[in-house]
Amino acid sequence: MAKTSQAAGLHRASLDKLHDLDAALELMYYGWRGMTLEADAYLAKQGLSRPHHRILYVVARRPDIAIGALLEVLGISKQALSRPLNLLLERKLVTSKRSPEQHRSKLLRLTAAGQRIEQRASDHERNVMRQAFDRAGVSGAAAWMAVMEAIADHN
Repeated sequence: MAKTSQAAGLHRASLDKLHDLDAALELMYYGWRGMTLEADAYLAKQGLSRPHHRILYVVARRPDIAIGALLEVLGISKQALSRPLNLLLERKLVTSKRSPEQHRSKLLRLTAAGQRIEQRASDHERNVMRQAFDRAGVSGAAAWMAVMEAIADHN
């Protein structure tokens, strides 16, 4: 996929700064987009999108996760989860079974096909992260991790 410093005709440096932290906010927005660009293109070829990948990512790391726990991890509503999860179930990328302990609870697990798609999409993102960390060096990568951890802890 061709790399570009412009997206939708707007270069990130072209925005007016209304606050001293706007440059950092823009780097978060554009950095996220840069990290997910190739993964999203791959997912689109599979007929999937970012919400599908988020579900696959979490379920890959927590096999047999209950739907309620998945909602909590993703920080979304049942309504927001319903459509993308149903597609993943229909396409047999995720399986659902009743919990032996709590029959009202459904446990989710990736199929082999779901594992392949999750791994390939995440590999695209990991490659971007690896290149950025290599460019920033060990201290830059550590500083980025510290900043992101502080932001994540704000939840």
